[in-house]
Amino acid sequence: MVIVQVKQGRLEGEKLKNVTEDGFYYSFKGIPYAAPPLGKLRFKEPQPPLPWEGVRKATEHGPICPQLDIFTNKKLSGSEDCLFLNVYSPDIKPSKPLPVMLFIHGGGLKSGSGNDDQYGPDFLVQQGVVLVTINYRLEALGFLCLATKDVPGNAGFKDQVAALKWVNENISQFGGDPHNITIFGESAGGLSTALHVLSPLSKGLFQRAIVMSGSPFCEWALPFENRRRAFVLGKELGLETEDPEELLEFLQNVPVEKLVHTSPIVFGLEEVYGNYLKHYHFTAVVEKNFGHNAFLPKEPEEILKSGNINDVEVMIGYTSEECIIGLLDKNVITTYFKYDDIFVPKQILCTATPKTILKTADTIKKHYLSKSLDKNVRTNEIIRYWSECTFVYPIMKFLELLSDTGKCKTYLYRFSTISERNVIGNMGKEFEVTGAAHLDDLMYLFNPKLWNLPTDKNAESFKLVQQFCRLVTNFAKYGNPTPDSSLGATWQEYDKKNKAYMDIGQHLVPGSNLNEDVFEFWEGIFMSSGSPLYLQ
Repeated sequence: MVIVQVKQGRLEGEKLKNVTEDGFYYSFKGIPYAAPPLGKLRFKEPQPPLPWEGVRKATEHGPICPQLDIFTNKKLSGSEDCLFLNVYSPDIKPSKPLPVMLFIHGGGLKSGSGNDDQYGPDFLVQQGVVLVTINYRLEALGFLCLATKDVPGNAGFKDQVAALKWVNENISQFGGDPHNITIFGESAGGLSTALHVLSPLSKGLFQRAIVMSGSPFCEWALPFENRRRAFVLGKELGLETEDPEELLEFLQNVPVEKLVHTSPIVFGLEEVYGNYLKHYHFTAVVEKNFGHNAFLPKEPEEILKSGNINDVEVMIGYTSEECIIGLLDKNVITTYFKYDDIFVPKQILCTATPKTILKTADTIKKHYLSKSLDKNVRTNEIIRYWSECTFVYPIMKFLELLSDTGKCKTYLYRFSTISERNVIGNMGKEFEVTGAAHLDDLMYLFNPKLWNLPTDKNAESFKLVQQFCRLVTNFAKYGNPTPDSSLGATWQEYDKKNKAYMDIGQHLVPGSNLNEDVFEFWEGIFMSSGSPLYLQ
């Protein structure tokens, strides 16, 4: 039994042996970081956490947010009372406070949790950092937007801010340093992390950020007519109205299971292009100004160009073959070969004329697709297109705008490590595609119990786990992934002149001008279409 005092009361955690059985860590699970967002608090910004009396057990995860698991396609009931976090520490009374890393899970803002079935702490805490994982509200519960003062949108991101505030106030009790906090996240968690770099609400709450496979400019991250979408959701669930207050009262009283995996379509094209690489119904919105504290007060591009961002250090990157993950649903490939216009980015689809859309589609298809009828060739080509359109260009665009501000010390990477831990990437072997896919990098940072991966510390893949964990924890500790020569390479900061990056494979290989041709091609696509980078 391990007792820790936080501002809300006392917590009972436990000391656990790590998965490699050569050390221990302290575990505190299911800690509430905000008041339960129930009843009239549904869809609204989180309220401060409530105190408790006595000792609260912190040995089990709190409930997850109600959701559809995007991997199993099954609904998970969870609970609306889901605003919990988990703290894992190698030493709760260290001689010197330890760096803190707060992880934001992915899942399209509609799936996932911070639980150890996916995000076991064993590898990271071994490197001398305190790890925090969090739940936040998902889908409509977290990202409904009525564009009113009550429900301006972005509640799920404000949950993340509330978790960060809790960590700042309490992490010293777990051996953590509140003045050395790194936030990191992958996919929708990468989007979230990028937005915290821009958000005034997150100012001063963290010092570093690791943005993994996400960007505000990814198609799947873009909002489109989100206020209208809320009214379509009401209609879908049984209320047709134009009154936002009437709609809010109705939606606050709908059984929570009816708000899971909804499909409020506002544009007929969404029926066709609404796959998981291109579109989610509920995401970040630019909040209207009601004199409140907005999470995202302006479009990301405008914030970046103004230079009014949080002064933090940033590590950002993507995997070498992100969209091998597209093979999870064979119907997605079929759709792309059936409709030309689906190749066009969502920003252009939603704003350009049909003539411009088809002309743009022709240019993109000519660039990426050959006339080959060979199944493997076609699959390789579509994966390259998906990866570059869906992840590489939007991430590089964010990096370029970030670099232009001159405010952030930045490191760029490409993760290309290959082993049996590439649970998604290894699906590509059937089509002669090799590389690290979306999600694969997480298997080298966490011990994901669900995937039943080997934990033998003498295995070759464990050296690769240690390599990646040391890079990210070095960044968290020192603001530099390679502060000395012990990893065998020096990772240079990125700037507009050197355009340095690190390829993280079986070995570390420095380089420059990563995917410069990809960036130039897609810059040309957006310029010729006259469409915006960000939809609203």
